[in-house]
Amino acid sequence: MPSAPAVRLLATECLTALGDARATHAALRRGEVALQPRPVLGADGGEAVPLALAPGRGYDETAPPNWLAPLQGMSSALAGGGWGTARRPVFVTSSNFGVGSLYAYRRHGDAAHLAFGTPHACVEWLAGAMGWGPNVTTVSHACVSAHLGLLLASRTLAAGLAEQALVFSFDFISPFVAGGFYALKILNAGFPAPYADRPTGSIGLGDGAAYAILTRERGDFALEGQSLYNEMHHFTANRADGTGFAACLAPVQAAVAGRRVWLKGHGTGTLEAGRLECGALAAAFPGAPLVGWKGSLGHTLGSCGLVELALACESIRTGWVPGTVGTAGPGFLPNLANGEFAARDTDGVVCASNAFGGAHAAFFLAHA
Repeated sequence: MPSAPAVRLLATECLTALGDARATHAALRRGEVALQPRPVLGADGGEAVPLALAPGRGYDETAPPNWLAPLQGMSSALAGGGWGTARRPVFVTSSNFGVGSLYAYRRHGDAAHLAFGTPHACVEWLAGAMGWGPNVTTVSHACVSAHLGLLLASRTLAAGLAEQALVFSFDFISPFVAGGFYALKILNAGFPAPYADRPTGSIGLGDGAAYAILTRERGDFALEGQSLYNEMHHFTANRADGTGFAACLAPVQAAVAGRRVWLKGHGTGTLEAGRLECGALAAAFPGAPLVGWKGSLGHTLGSCGLVELALACESIRTGWVPGTVGTAGPGFLPNLANGEFAARDTDGVVCASNAFGGAHAAFFLAHA
């Protein structure tokens, strides 16, 4: 998909297992790991795998979902903003929505879970709880969901159809979600080491939610060169030659136009995708330092693009970029940054995310 016109980022915030954007950024700079070993099926047991839950949230599903309170806490600044009206649309993104509630219904037979089990029902309920109007669009495309929401919001603004747009993303892990990744054997007892050149790959999963308010002319940050590319190659795998990664980065490379950048990669801890991503990033942005934060936060799935956007903004604001947490040995890219470094020596960051089946997304975030 061609890149969208540049837009401004008026405000952003996120929620992770380490807290809000400011607290999470500070913890990442200290090298803290939020992931903890927990039984993959929650109350039903199973092997202990690395999971990171939002503060105070239980893992097993409840009705109504126990993630509403932390989600409302994160988004308290949005209250009274007229969101969901004609000129202030909302774009909701997720890869899971309330799917864990369907699993809970199958396990326990409690029909109360059905009110949150489908994307439509979950978002309708959420919109009511948030006080949004009816102008709400729901988007889901695996782990590039948040990027897709950003692109659609940007195009809406560029077309003059809105004054401001809210992109709102949430993914809270559950036994159903973790069980699926465990069945694929990429979630296991090992802890993730993003971009590490090691014999066995592994990921962690984490709760994540975030929002971004986009405008055309106001805001401290600019999103440029937003790009999405889908290989349509396989249910889970990428093309082995890495061309999908390169095709997605090409519009971003043009937007950067020789400026100095650092790289916020996807970096889940898998091996083949990690090698391909590093190869494409090194070719497109030679010498740029690369970081990945999922070794601490876990993979926040469809919300990772927005969660990590908020953390990238915090890095530029503070002048310091947290290093790659969870990786100490050799990486696939010589410029993998294991320790923090100064953002003041760069002009912005390239943020990239990748998903099952060869779906890729990236953009350039610069200080406006």
